[in-house]
Amino acid sequence: MKQKVLFIVGPTGVGKTEVSLEVARHIDAEIVSADSRQIYKYMDIGTAKPSREQLAQVPHHFIDIRSPDEPYSAGQYGQEARQRIREIFARRKQPIVVGGSGLYIRALIDGFFSPRISDQEVKSALKMRLRNEGLEAMYAELTSVDPDTADRLKPTDTQRILRGLEVFKITGEPLSQHQNKKPAPANFDPNMIGLTMDRQRLYRKIELRVDRMLAEGFVEEVKGLLKRGYGLHLNALQTVGYKQVIAFVENRISYEEMIKLMKQKTRNYAKRQLTWFRNDERIKWLDLSAYSDVSQVADHIYQTFETAS
Repeated sequence: MKQKVLFIVGPTGVGKTEVSLEVARHIDAEIVSADSRQIYKYMDIGTAKPSREQLAQVPHHFIDIRSPDEPYSAGQYGQEARQRIREIFARRKQPIVVGGSGLYIRALIDGFFSPRISDQEVKSALKMRLRNEGLEAMYAELTSVDPDTADRLKPTDTQRILRGLEVFKITGEPLSQHQNKKPAPANFDPNMIGLTMDRQRLYRKIELRVDRMLAEGFVEEVKGLLKRGYGLHLNALQTVGYKQVIAFVENRISYEEMIKLMKQKTRNYAKRQLTWFRNDERIKWLDLSAYSDVSQVADHIYQTFETAS
C-alpha cells in the first residue's frame, strides 16, 4: 500500500499557513512548501512567508532555497520534493504539502508533460526580455538550452521560440525531450484538501493582507531587492505585488494606483488559482465559512486524513 501524503491547497489569502501549522502540530508532521515564490531569499513580505516563529514551530522545506536570480523550475521542484518526502517518511514523520502553486503540485504528483502547461509569470518575463534584448538573443538562448527545437524553427518564429523557452523554464527540460515522454506519477497516495470560502470574504481578506504587507515594509523590501540588482527581468520578480511596487518605486504609478492594482491583481490571481484547482477532481473542498476557528478546521482535516483509504 502506498503511503499517504496530505496536501493542503487553495488560493492566496485563504489561510493555508495557519491551518497547516495547526494540523502539523497535531500529527507530528513536516511541511513541504509548494509555493513558487517562497523558495526565494529576500522575498518575505510580498510572498507572505511563514514568520520566524512559525518556521520554528514545525520543520519547513523549500523556503529560502534560491536567490531571485537563480533559475528554478517546477520540474526541479517535483523531483526534489519527491525525494524530500521520502526522507521525511524515513524519519517516521508525516509530510504535509502546502501551497497554491498549481504547477508545482502537478509536477510533484503527476510529473510532466501536458501540451497545455503554461505559466503567466514566465510568459511575462520572457516578453519583457524580448522587448529589451530582441528576438535574436532569445533564439540564441533556445539554441543553447534546446538545440533540437531551435533547429526545427525559423529564427523569426517569435511565438514558438518563446514557447520553447517557456517550457524549459517551467519544467527544467527541453521541449524536444517532452514530445514522446510519458509522465511518471509519484509513488505515494495524495490526499488533497482544498480550502475555500465565500468569494467576497476571500477578496476582503486579500485586501486587508495587502494593507498589512505595506504596513510591514513591503516597499522597503522591494527597494532592497532592486539595490541588490534584482529587477523585473527576473522571473522571480514577475510576481503580483512586486511588479506593482517596482512600478511605484520607479515613479511609473502613484502610491494610490499601486495599492489599487495590487489588490486587483491579487484578486485575479486567486481567481485563477481556484479555477486551476477546481479542475482537479481529487481535491476535497472545505469551506472555511462553516468553522469558527482554525483548530476546528484542523480537526476536520486530521479526521478526514486518518480515515482516508
